[in-house]
Formats: sequence, C-alpha cells, structure tokens
Amino acid sequence: MTIDGSAVESDQKLAVTNPADGQEFAWAPRCSAATLAAAVEAARRSFPLWSALSLDERAELLHACGRAVSAHQEQLAELLTLEQGKPLADARAEVALAAEWFADTAALSLPGEVLIDDDTSAASMRRVPIGVVAAIAPFNFPIILSVCKIAPALLAGNTVVVKPAPATPLSTLRMVQLLAEILPAGVLNAISGDGALGAALVESPGVDLISFTGSIPVGLRIARSAGSRLRRVVLELGGNDPAIVLPDTDISRVAPELFARSLINSGQFCAAVKRIYVSRPQEEELVDALAELAVRARVGDGRDPVTQYGPLIDTAQAHRVAGLVHTASAAGARVVSRSACPEGPGAYHAVTVVSDLPQGTELELTEQFGPVIPVLAYDDLAGAVSAANGTEFGLGASVWGDQSLASETAGRISAGTVWLNTHGELRHAVPFGGVRHSGIGVEYGYHGLVEYTRIAVRHEARRCFGKA
Repeated sequence: MTIDGSAVESDQKLAVTNPADGQEFAWAPRCSAATLAAAVEAARRSFPLWSALSLDERAELLHACGRAVSAHQEQLAELLTLEQGKPLADARAEVALAAEWFADTAALSLPGEVLIDDDTSAASMRRVPIGVVAAIAPFNFPIILSVCKIAPALLAGNTVVVKPAPATPLSTLRMVQLLAEILPAGVLNAISGDGALGAALVESPGVDLISFTGSIPVGLRIARSAGSRLRRVVLELGGNDPAIVLPDTDISRVAPELFARSLINSGQFCAAVKRIYVSRPQEEELVDALAELAVRARVGDGRDPVTQYGPLIDTAQAHRVAGLVHTASAAGARVVSRSACPEGPGAYHAVTVVSDLPQGTELELTEQFGPVIPVLAYDDLAGAVSAANGTEFGLGASVWGDQSLASETAGRISAGTVWLNTHGELRHAVPFGGVRHSGIGVEYGYHGLVEYTRIAVRHEARRCFGKA
C-alpha cells in the first residue's frame, strides 16, 4: 500500500487469484483499521498545501503522472492480465488510455463566473475542492476506472484515498507506487482489502466525498451512509443496456457491431450491450448472424495471443452467468450457439447467443456481466421502447438503423446516454452517468471534474464602513 508517500505492508494478506487457471499467484496487503485511519489522516494533512497550488501547477503534475503510467505500460498490463484475465492487448490498451486520461484531465480548467457587477454590488462564483475523496474502483477496468476518479479529484485540488476491488488490487497498488514518486506525500494514498474495508472507508469521518463504481446494492448502502452525514457521492452502478434494431435495418452490417459491443471485456463492461431488441421479421437473420460469430470466438487465457475473450473474474461469476442461461432455457428460451471454451480450471464461460426469451426473464431484466447475448423480438417499436425502459437500470442504450427514425426513437428512451448506430463509445470530453438505479452524478471531462468541487460565492456590497 502507499500511505503518506511511503510503502506500507501488512501482517494480514489478501490472496490474488488468476481467473484463467484458478491459482493464487500473489498476495496483497490487507489494510487494518489503524492503517485506514492513517491513510485518511495523511490525505487530510496534505489537503491544505495541495489545494493551495494553482490549477496549472496541479495540471503539470498530472501530466507527469500520465508519463509515468505510460513508461510502465508493460509491467502494469501484465499485472492487469494476471489478476483480471483480459487479453494482454486489451490490458495494454487500458493502461495507455489511463495515461491519456491524466493528460486530457490536465487540460481542463475551472473558470470563475461573475454573477453580478453593478453600482450596488458585485458577486462572483468559483469552484473549490471539497477535501478528501474516497475512490473505490471495480474489478473490470481497475486501472482506468481508478484514474477516472483520481485525475479529476486531484486536478480540482482534493486529496485521495483509492481502494481497488479485492480481486484486482495489484495493478492499482503498483500504479500508485509510481505516482507517489511524483506527487507530494499524502496527496494520493492506496489501500487494499475486502468489502469490509470499503465499508469502513465510506464510514470514515475524515472522508468528504465518495466516488464509487460497482454494484447497485453496495451503491445503495453508500448512498444511505453518505446521506446520514450529508456527504457527497458520485455513483456509477452499472447498467443493463438495451440495443434496439429498427425495422428494415441491414442486419449483415449491424450484427458484427452488436456482437463486438456486447462482448467487450467478455461482457464485463457496464456500458456493453446487454440485450438486443429486433423486429420479429428480422429476428432469425440477426440470431443466425450472431450465432455464426459466436462459434468462431476464441475464449481462453489472456496471456495467449490468439485469445479474444478472457475468463470472467471468478468461478462464482461464471456460475452465476451459467445459471441465468439455464433459467432462461428452462423457461422456454433457445440457446442458439456457444463458442468453444477451455476445459479444466478457470472462470470461463462460452460466448453464448440466446433467443426466444419469454418476456420478463431474469436474463432480460438483470445485468448478466458475462459473454451472453440475449435477442428478443418485438412486434411494434413502441413495445421495444417500453421493454428497453422496463428495468431498474438506466445507464446506456442504443438505437440502430435509419438515422431519422433512430433519433426520434432515442428521444423516448430513458437512459443517461443513448447512442445512435454505435454503443458504449466513451470519450473523455463527454459526460457519462446513469438514471434510476444506475447511479448519481457523472464522470469524464469538465462535467465530471466539477463533481469534485463545491461552489464558493463572494458577494460584495459596493459601500465601505471603514474610517474616512
């Protein structure tokens, strides 16, 4: 761990398992209550000096952070593949994106605003840092989703305690070690442990804002805890993104796009396509096209250069996804196609296409977070929109087909982001967040940056009570 600029070990350890073979290959420190308190205290102690730096000074240090991440791309990527399972090429891309994210964030500004300027008074507004940020990142993209929190929090003038997911602590811990050589002591601290540590960090009285990406149940507990103390939160709680294929769409062109956007990170991506709605006359054509792609998909160890899709994060998740497919099949759904899958140990699940789902199955209504593509037929477009909106989720959605009709249809979908003829395209300059149980607040770009600030107003009467 990294606390107050120094490496900190622990007598208690957290086993880290390679999901490709089920073997424990490393140990991470398990943070104690005393060490957690020291991390938060270090962040509080460093806050006055860090926040007193100019935005330009903080931006220059963020640029240096990006260069450090880029310089250690291969080491970080290898750690990421070992603990998370994704193909090494994808791990390298994630690390490269994290380096770019530091640079893109450093280019942002927080301009002040004049609200009143007349003969009687002057009022202005500026955005100032909040204090200590608890950044809790998930297992699916541990490096980039940590940086998505760390970079804007630091640029705004906050200090940070970051906690990676217990399944994937190593790459984040190593990254923070590298960044601690650049940043002043205490500005960025990293701890590791299980869910109990995350709860303790959320409850810590020294934390001023909690930024969390993860499950709905945990997000709801964080929101309740933060609400009782009137602390701010940024919560991205996942999605069950629908894709609506409009009537008369060219299936031969759309099918490969939908397939690719359903299977990013083996489906372990909050903004992946999780369910596809297609007009009944085109259902068979789309299912056949997806099935042909699924059969050719290469599932395996992320260290094998031919692997396209790695394992799921652990066997529990692999069993959960298999259970969703089995339950749907028992209810009358048809498992159309499965890819080959490695035998033996490892948290693997075949790339699977499922059709003929009865309305309201769990596979339609929940987020599977795995390489399963459910295809559902609709008889009228209004029904497809109703089904798309008919879950507790509201992170993303997409509409595919004629541009004009896609635009009109998108206006009737309730989600934080609705894409037209693409899906899951996330860019730094574009805010990203959800509605309903998919979260509170946004991340990315300027709008994500201001989530880590509060408004400070100065209002001055144009009169003087001083001595003449």
